[in-house]
Amino acid sequence: QVQLVESGGGLVQPGGSLRLSCAASGIIFRLYEMGWYRQAPGKKRELVAIISAGGSTNYGDSVKGRFTISRDNAKNTNYLQMNNLKPEDTAVYYCKARLGGGGVDYWGQGTQVVVSS
Repeated sequence: QVQLVESGGGLVQPGGSLRLSCAASGIIFRLYEMGWYRQAPGKKRELVAIISAGGSTNYGDSVKGRFTISRDNAKNTNYLQMNNLKPEDTAVYYCKARLGGGGVDYWGQGTQVVVSS
């Protein structure tokens, strides 16, 4: 029933930009907190950015000032704008939806981002 579908990943040069999208279905999107997480080889999955149902945002320390999360409730979609990309940003990026007050977190399948010259 619930699906989160990420898109926009790919190969980019250091200093370049990418915009990831997460299209949600099967949830009342406007009620959910949305987030982006990433996992690089040999490392634990880490928080990249979150945006609340009300639009408040928080970012992981490693991406502050470079990444921006946003949401378009009319399109049931959230976005991660990634600027000034670095090789250490290379990872699989996952979209997550979370309803406050309990319940199950929903995850997308992930999209690969490779930053390399």
